[in-house]
Amino acid sequence: MRGSIAPAAGRRLAHILLAGVVAAAGVGAVCAALAADPAATADAAARPNVLFVICDDLCCALGCYGDGTALTPNIDRLAARGVRFERAYCQFPLCNPSRSSLLTGRRPDRTGVRDNARRFRDGDPATVTLPQAFRLAGVRTERIGKLYHYGVPSDIGTSGLDDPPSWDAVTNPKGRDVFDEPLIFSLEPGKFGGTVSWLAADGLDAEQTDAIAAAHAVGLLEGFARDRRRFFLAVGFYRPHTPYVAPKGWFDRHPLASVTLPAVPADHDAGVPRAALASRKPEQDRLVDDLGRRALQAYRASVSFVDAQVGTVLDALERLGLADDTIVVFTSDHGYHLGDHGLWQKMSLFEESARVPLLIAAPGGRRGAADPHTVELVDVCPTLCDLAGVPVPADVDGRSLAPLVRAGGDAAAFPDRPAFTEVFRAAGPRQPPGKGVRGLSMRSGRWRYTLWNDGDAGRQLYDHETDPGELVNLADRPEHAATQARLDAELRRFVAAREAR
Repeated sequence: MRGSIAPAAGRRLAHILLAGVVAAAGVGAVCAALAADPAATADAAARPNVLFVICDDLCCALGCYGDGTALTPNIDRLAARGVRFERAYCQFPLCNPSRSSLLTGRRPDRTGVRDNARRFRDGDPATVTLPQAFRLAGVRTERIGKLYHYGVPSDIGTSGLDDPPSWDAVTNPKGRDVFDEPLIFSLEPGKFGGTVSWLAADGLDAEQTDAIAAAHAVGLLEGFARDRRRFFLAVGFYRPHTPYVAPKGWFDRHPLASVTLPAVPADHDAGVPRAALASRKPEQDRLVDDLGRRALQAYRASVSFVDAQVGTVLDALERLGLADDTIVVFTSDHGYHLGDHGLWQKMSLFEESARVPLLIAAPGGRRGAADPHTVELVDVCPTLCDLAGVPVPADVDGRSLAPLVRAGGDAAAFPDRPAFTEVFRAAGPRQPPGKGVRGLSMRSGRWRYTLWNDGDAGRQLYDHETDPGELVNLADRPEHAATQARLDAELRRFVAAREAR
């Protein structure tokens, strides 16, 4: 039978069968069976490892790609080793929905996760996640820090909303930043995770949670190198999520005098639907002038600090001779506002909230490439499985980007397609009247088009060729009627296809 099935088809069939076995027998039993199969072990040895690194709340416009404002030399050198996807987008700009979507390869309508409380397995217990797919293939999967959702900082040191079937082992670091909470400045005293807050910390880098995570990652890599064991190592850093905490030396690298807040036109709010600005929190109105610049300084310091931790892990990968056998992925769960549009943090459908950094460096792959294709975080799961020769979980919504990562791939012939990002917000003082609002946004070529409550609560249209900051809403202007009609039809076809599933 095995000889009669093509390798790719055989892997797909094996994965479908394995998914059923998992539901009946549990992941541990399946992994043990795979590990005992000499053919599976030999096949796995010929395929690459994966180092998956994710930061929390990382602004794509600040320091991710070498613009110099946040000093990220280690992220930049990883970009030089692989492919930098310049137009990568999350599917929901909030931690739990985005991470659930990223790690399952399924959009929020499939995971059922649109808040920070629900677990994706509540809707589909048989879901096979990205790391679980590697585990089913006999690869050692380990997690350090935040991959699935955690409340920050309240859940640091715990497993948060982790997914046990995804991992062989987990590590939950907890550092000085947690114990220094009483010292943190917050716009709302005593509140940190959902409120802009920061601390220039005393002590050493090594005392911070993310530095502890990086040190543990180094230890695991040393063990993998020693044992010559194939691995999927996921390292989830907490910064720069609020509170923006970093040792004082990192603040010194970003003098306050060099920090400038983005300019927001005086008539900005009048040009967009009320729903578009509903993520703005009342206390954030204080983030202007000196206080706003201090917040931005703290964010930059936190980004530079976490970049150093990324560097620690990359240095170990290279020192141990693993870099040539390991796919390295770097990303974030969503974008982030830093005063642009008069907004801070996330949960909007502007470009800054929806766009994410995405770097993939693969053995023998393209190097130093800046890829312009529009891609989504749901694409990461099938891409890594494809690159590593692991069966892709059944019924994912993403597509493999391997042709854009592999050297010699015909990137020019790879079809572009839109990226979709959504939000849902309950009724509130800054919301339109009613029970709440749903927003759906599409980035298609040069355009971003957004509908709020199917257009009843407003719409937005931006031309990125002339307005990359999305400051001039072109929706409902007669001169753009044809473009708007085309994009509207495209967005509604997407909705209809999803509803028909």
